[in-house]
Amino acid sequence: MKLLLLVLLFLSAIAISPVLIGEKGYILIAMGDLTVESTVVTATIMLTLAFIALLMVLKFFRGGLNFSFAAWNKIAFANRRKALRDLNKGIAAYVLGDYKQAEHLLAKSAEASSLEHIAYLIAADAAQKQALKPNTEHYLALLEQKTNTLKVAGLEAILIKIKLLIGQQNYAQARQVIDEHHKHIGHDARLLSLEIELSLIEQRFDYVIKQLNAAKKQKSIDGQTITRWQQQAFYGAFNSLVKQQDNTALMEFWQQLTKKDKHNEVIVLAYCRVLAENQINQPLAKILLPILKKGADTHLLASVRTLPITQADSLMAAAQKHLHSEPHNALWLSLVAHFATASQQWSLAEKAFNSLVNLEGQPYDKVDLLAFSQVLEQQGQLDKANQVLRKIHA
Repeated sequence: MKLLLLVLLFLSAIAISPVLIGEKGYILIAMGDLTVESTVVTATIMLTLAFIALLMVLKFFRGGLNFSFAAWNKIAFANRRKALRDLNKGIAAYVLGDYKQAEHLLAKSAEASSLEHIAYLIAADAAQKQALKPNTEHYLALLEQKTNTLKVAGLEAILIKIKLLIGQQNYAQARQVIDEHHKHIGHDARLLSLEIELSLIEQRFDYVIKQLNAAKKQKSIDGQTITRWQQQAFYGAFNSLVKQQDNTALMEFWQQLTKKDKHNEVIVLAYCRVLAENQINQPLAKILLPILKKGADTHLLASVRTLPITQADSLMAAAQKHLHSEPHNALWLSLVAHFATASQQWSLAEKAFNSLVNLEGQPYDKVDLLAFSQVLEQQGQLDKANQVLRKIHA
């Protein structure tokens, strides 16, 4: 407004000055054959009126443009707002376990919402939870067409993708994605976990054994998971040595382990299982006899019952020695019964199992009942065997 007043004052001064000096003043404009002649006063008035008109037009159109932009914005982004609503509904359906609805809404809203990565990833997982493998593969293929950089997708999206690829048994592509982000393994426990899971599938057992030390330092990885990895990795490593090389290579590998590993229950059982499965009996007895004679590690001794032992005479003798001192001890009764079963001493096994199941407090478990039913079946006592089996499912 102040600028407008200054302009008007300036133009007024130009218009009045010729009058004050007694001259009207003329303006002559020539453009080719066209000439325009006017007095200074007239030209000034016309310019002032034109300037005012221009300001009024601009003010009118500015309000009109504001209205037009708001209307255009509302129309142009209507699809995106609807897509975002569908995306939110899809995520809610996924959380509530309605995977069919979640897949439909997320796939529908992916592109329009501009959140393709998260939409397709969750839609793929929802499809996988419905066992719709073609749908999962379709969404993963769509993701391949998008930018897959960590900066754009985020590490969480990369983790979901790896997990889905492993679930689809697309191990080669899962390995490729992990290797592309390998530098983050040491900094993110989730990526380390997926690396270990995939490596176990790939039978890279020695590599997993090395990675277990890093996994143990991660507080977010629970002990049960570490134990499972340890069992799978060491069993796989032991078994591979026997199959691909020989018994000597297996025992040399065992001897190279640290003292701590040789006293680790999970590793000891994995080693003993491979020895038992391959009927490497003398080294197996050498490992188990000291444990039996000491009799202190009851959890480990209970786990020995599940080993596929074929020659158990020396082991049974050690267990019987303890049983003579403690005739009502459930653990020693169970071990004697199982060792007798392994040695096909059916009468002795039946007697030990009968004593075990008649103890107060029912100290037996499904492992005992299953073996007991097999002993009875071997002796033709099918009715009794079925009665024992029914106790398992009771």
